[in-house]
Amino acid sequence: MTGRTRAPDSRDDATQPTAVRQRVSFLAALALAVAAAAVWPAPGRAQTTRADSAAILVDAAARFERAGRTEIADALYRQVIERFGDTEPAQRARDALTALAGEGAPGGGRVELAVWSTLYGLWLGVAVPAALGADDPEPFGVGLLIGGPIGLITGLRLARGRGLTEGQARAITFGGTWGTWQGFGWRDVLDIGESPDCDGDLCVVDESEETFAAMIVGGLVGIGVGAMLSAKPISPGIASTVNFGALWGTWFGIATAVLADFEDDGFLATMLVAGDIGLVTAAIMAPRWNPSRNRARLVSISGVIGGLAGAGLDLLIQPDDDKVLIGIPLATSIIGLATGVALTRDYDARPAPGGAPGSDDHALFVMRDGNMRLGLPLPLPAMERRRGPRGTIVQPAARIMLLRATF
Repeated sequence: MTGRTRAPDSRDDATQPTAVRQRVSFLAALALAVAAAAVWPAPGRAQTTRADSAAILVDAAARFERAGRTEIADALYRQVIERFGDTEPAQRARDALTALAGEGAPGGGRVELAVWSTLYGLWLGVAVPAALGADDPEPFGVGLLIGGPIGLITGLRLARGRGLTEGQARAITFGGTWGTWQGFGWRDVLDIGESPDCDGDLCVVDESEETFAAMIVGGLVGIGVGAMLSAKPISPGIASTVNFGALWGTWFGIATAVLADFEDDGFLATMLVAGDIGLVTAAIMAPRWNPSRNRARLVSISGVIGGLAGAGLDLLIQPDDDKVLIGIPLATSIIGLATGVALTRDYDARPAPGGAPGSDDHALFVMRDGNMRLGLPLPLPAMERRRGPRGTIVQPAARIMLLRATF
């Protein structure tokens, strides 16, 4: 029996390597195509990625805003506008910034009201026993123990129930503070509740109980008035303007009383009336101006700078006349306020890069297009290089710009 073997076919030897080479070439081409697709920017892909990133930041800012952390929300919104200004989420960020600059975020005043009400509760814990004529330390101890917690709980419940904005909360807190001061002042001016205790020719007037009672009544009245006003939308800028108006009115009242040679009750009454005039005037005019909180701060700090400059002149000149001594700071503070108003006249209207008003004014003085104006200097993170014992050391630092100029 003979076996037959098949001779190798030269065509199979030639075809097999070719097929293998074709498969390898196909796989290599497929791998190159996948790699190219991974790194080659498809049309619209970069834009979609930027929009997604912006949307994530806007959503995070909205969560901070709902939680009352308006400062963080403001910073995130501005970051979106600056880096992703051409995306749809950036427009949402602009709208949110406009709302924050207007009425403020609901719930943004929760922390301020809670902190202030806690302090006011502690104050009442001392003032109520004093108004009732307590002499022993036990009533004051009980007042301190229960006053703070009751004030905190009351503030949190009020803020949570109404969703107060920062401006609305400021109306309540400043109303209570201002009312307490007014109660103290007008009791002294009008001699309310004075009952001299006379023993022969010696008469002693104890006004402590009446004073504490008047301060309690004045504070509660102020809280009530502020609560009624907070039923309407109040922007943080308007609230700040009214507060500053009352304080500046008080300063002008002090200066006027010195210039007019008022003493005792006349001096105090002038302070009280001038402060009330400043508060009412600011409350009437502020809604027409509608300033932002930053602009109100800048105008007020300009007045403070002017007043301190006048005090510096007093130290240099050392006038002998009390009227000159008070008149110089009075004049320079008025000049400072007027300068602040002029330099910030378009602070809330001018757009910054990306459309956020005033977001690039992180220097005290900002010069652009030949115009000088005040900005809000903020500490900016930076890395500082300095020489150490073993060479150059890089450390984190903070910088504050005093001048920013664009030519």
